[in-house]
Amino acid sequence: MTVRQSIVFNGDLGSGKSTVSVVIAQRLGLRRVSVGDLYRQMAEERQMTALQLNLHAELDQAVDGYVDQLQRDIAASGESLVMDSRLAWHFFTDALKVHMITEPTEAARRVLARPSGPAESYSSIEEAKAKLRERSESERNRFIVRYGVDKARLRNYDLICDTTRATPEQVIQHVIDVFEGRLGGDVLRDAPPLLLLDPARVYPTEDIATLRGLWDSEFVGDVAEAGDEALEPLTIGYTGEYYFVVDGHRRLSAALQNGFPLVPARLVAEVDEPVVGGMSAVDYFAAQVDPSLIHDWAAAHGITLPLPEHALLNTGPVLAGDPGPAA
Repeated sequence: MTVRQSIVFNGDLGSGKSTVSVVIAQRLGLRRVSVGDLYRQMAEERQMTALQLNLHAELDQAVDGYVDQLQRDIAASGESLVMDSRLAWHFFTDALKVHMITEPTEAARRVLARPSGPAESYSSIEEAKAKLRERSESERNRFIVRYGVDKARLRNYDLICDTTRATPEQVIQHVIDVFEGRLGGDVLRDAPPLLLLDPARVYPTEDIATLRGLWDSEFVGDVAEAGDEALEPLTIGYTGEYYFVVDGHRRLSAALQNGFPLVPARLVAEVDEPVVGGMSAVDYFAAQVDPSLIHDWAAAHGITLPLPEHALLNTGPVLAGDPGPAA
């Protein structure tokens, strides 16, 4: 396994990158560099919002050029550091590349709660969600055109961490454990990325009625005693929007029953990659997951899983949490 000299963070707006990277830099005694702070400063100097600067950068390469060269120089210096940057993973070769994700409404709530400034200001959760989505898509399109890389592809990274329900301290400790080799070594060596997912946001692909041992109190108790880091990683597929279990429903159920905010997993396929029999992750998810399956799993575990678009299209106006029409 590669020895990591630095940690570079990117991910969803509102996922907590700044909070986590600041503390990790302090604990590891490393310098922290924030490209996000630099972009916000550039936006204020130009009397633009962060979104306006993103859209402007799609046309003016000088905006990215200055920041890109800064990152190249830092990466080439060999300095060990912590970097909060949308694109550092593209420039660094010896870093632990961490991609942080969170549920969009939770991300909007977080950014709405923090002090606003001329570069970033929202009046409601819905406005924040819409503008965060637009900013993210602007960045993604710009990176594809300018660098030929897609920031949404999970295989760009070593670690994917969902911060929706995990506390900052839990995220910080998990990232440090990965960086120092105490967590996920096999996955990182054999088939990165390591996924640390919120079990309440992972979709089942099997009918709960056919799964054996979900409510085995001894197994659930053993999982509780060992903790999430000791759990054998689930096997997960990713559609580009939704995470789903290919193998590991029993472990996922135990994690939910124990209230774990994170569960380890390995990625078997994303988007157009094959899961089984040449079927892509997107097609497999659409074929396996229907409203009744989602409803039964969610009801049994006391969680809410939004109905994916394909399920809504196939069943008509069914609300998440409702079982839908009988088969």
